[in-house]
Amino acid sequence: MGENENNQGNNGGNNNRPPKNRQTLLILVIATLMTLLMVSYMRSSITAGTNKKISYDEFIEKVDNGEIEKVVIDSSKIEITPKKQEDKYVKNTFYTAPVYDEGLTDRLLKAGVKFEQKEVSITDTLISAILVYGVPLIFVWVLISFFMRRMSKGGGIMGVGRSNAKVYVQKETGITFKDVAGQDEAKESLQEVVDFLHNPGKYVKIGAKLPKGALLVGPPGTGKTLLAKAVAGEAHVPFFSLAGSDFVEMYVGVGASRVRDLFKDATKNAPCIIFIDEIDAIGKSRDSRFGGGNDEREQTLNQLLAEMDGFDTSKGILILAATNRPEILDKALLRPGRFDRRIIVDKPDLKGRIETLKVHSKDVLLDDTVDMEEIGLATAGAVGSDLANMVNEAAINAVKNGREAVNQKDLLEAIEVVMMGKEKKDRVMSAEEKKIVSFHEIGHALASALQKNTDPIQKITIVPRTMGALGYAWYVPDEEKHLRSKVELEERIITALAGRAAEEIVFDSITTGAANDIEQATGIARNMVTMYGMSDKFGLIQLESVQDRYLNGGKVLECSDKTAADVDAEVMRIISESYEKAKQMLIENRELMDELAAYLLEKESITGKEFMKIFNRHKGIEDKEEESSDKKDDKEASKEHPSVKGSILNETDIGNDKAVTLHISPQGLYAINTVNGTGADRVKDISSSVNFTDNRRVIRSMFLSRKLPRAKNLRKKLMKNRLFGHRRKK
Repeated sequence: MGENENNQGNNGGNNNRPPKNRQTLLILVIATLMTLLMVSYMRSSITAGTNKKISYDEFIEKVDNGEIEKVVIDSSKIEITPKKQEDKYVKNTFYTAPVYDEGLTDRLLKAGVKFEQKEVSITDTLISAILVYGVPLIFVWVLISFFMRRMSKGGGIMGVGRSNAKVYVQKETGITFKDVAGQDEAKESLQEVVDFLHNPGKYVKIGAKLPKGALLVGPPGTGKTLLAKAVAGEAHVPFFSLAGSDFVEMYVGVGASRVRDLFKDATKNAPCIIFIDEIDAIGKSRDSRFGGGNDEREQTLNQLLAEMDGFDTSKGILILAATNRPEILDKALLRPGRFDRRIIVDKPDLKGRIETLKVHSKDVLLDDTVDMEEIGLATAGAVGSDLANMVNEAAINAVKNGREAVNQKDLLEAIEVVMMGKEKKDRVMSAEEKKIVSFHEIGHALASALQKNTDPIQKITIVPRTMGALGYAWYVPDEEKHLRSKVELEERIITALAGRAAEEIVFDSITTGAANDIEQATGIARNMVTMYGMSDKFGLIQLESVQDRYLNGGKVLECSDKTAADVDAEVMRIISESYEKAKQMLIENRELMDELAAYLLEKESITGKEFMKIFNRHKGIEDKEEESSDKKDDKEASKEHPSVKGSILNETDIGNDKAVTLHISPQGLYAINTVNGTGADRVKDISSSVNFTDNRRVIRSMFLSRKLPRAKNLRKKLMKNRLFGHRRKK
């Protein structure tokens, strides 16, 4: 209320101003006088350099000495042209005041000087005055009229106050809700707004009003701008798009002028949508704690608040704004009546990532090995822009390797490129450093495998990456989790510290390679104490709060200095105990760690399945697991075909597709002998048989030529037996 009254009070002062015509006339008079003075000054300055005044006796002396070439006698002065010019490019002349001298004519004739009496012409004088004074004056009048016309339209001088908003129509944006994936809740909220713009009658009938504004809040790259363009594409209305920084200018008052001009244009084009990206550039809180005190920005914000209160929603004007710093926005901007809805555009979950990957890969050729669910699990925490970049990197990698389609390996490598950078081939490590890194990474992986609540290992490598990592162990969860137990967090700390523990155990020294591991372990331990209430010493009390939730996640302690010191001590206790557990765990499995480190040092990069093969063999559980799996498959197969006992088909039967038909079940691929024409009398899960491995070329050819339908479980079984030369994590 107070802001509106102040705004009205400022506008109310216009009644005391002089009429507009008087202002214009005054400006023109001042401009005319200034122009005449400047022209006179410039003319005299130019003339003074080439036309020098001399005395009459000097003039007579020059005539007698034969230095004068021509004389023009006027009523007010005598113009003198000398014979000798100092500069051949600039003509210098002299002039002197006329003196009554009857013998001047005879003197000039005797000296052989050309002379004449200047004829006075009113027309020439008038033309000269017009050219000298009239033309500059007319030019200044036209320029002033142009500027005043621009200012009267709200643009200010040189148009600095005009709105810089880009106007799109639906066919120009070309984006609809089909192009946005992984943000179902946000799309649902915005679809209601779109339906209101399409069918306002059914809402008005019941008394509903169009929300004045919707604020899109979320981390960078989640698709806030894309959602706004999709709204415009679905609504088929003009779309004004600009950034918050477009209102900021070095001239005072320009931002407010641009806000007024923007809403004026929007009113003319209603119904329409106004989208302000990064609104925190002008919407920052006026409280000094958040950087307030900038008069120009506050003036722009005040104008925006007044405009959002002033326009009529029945005309169909919707304001969308996006920010990833909602905590610093002014409270007056966030209240209902301005931004009625706050729509969270957060990082997508597993389902959202899979849908996003499908959207970004719709124009990319993919082969049958691609499993979007596995890629979705491997990209936990990625946003839409990251996923789009990964798909593009995979396509580039496929072309670089001479393939016509993107496979699963390309996508997994693309994830590594985006997350860890490209392989740094020019960095050469010594043999000792490679050995240290090998034990370091194996320490991580082995500690993870020895614990129950950790994620499976996907890859281990000691090849340096451009983002600074000398090596890394990559984990991919079996399923996405939204909650973490205390045991899981403790095991993650142990896993993070196991690399340093391996260095100390093997080399009896430590290196700087554990810097990132220590940072992660410390962060987890501090969160357990200050935010999650997982410390017995402090119990259920929050000691830390998050400030920049959608940017860097910065935290601020909310406790006394003594309590902060106690928090540090508790974090140190958790880290120390976890480090000792990691050392004890690796010491008990030293022989296995040495074998795995030697294998990694030889290969430089190994998959999680290779790692688990050595781990299971050393623990004596590999054969048991495979036998259990085969028994389970045979049991399920017998349930599906109860009349068949199940016998092994020979190689001839498998290779001859006339005698054998191939059947797909949820349990695998089955070959059915139909030679007798009486149906299936023998059946076997050939996807796990020895004979099948020898005939994989025949089956692979039939599978790729689409003679066999595609089935997800079948593909997994085929991968397990290296049908396509690629081993997949279980």
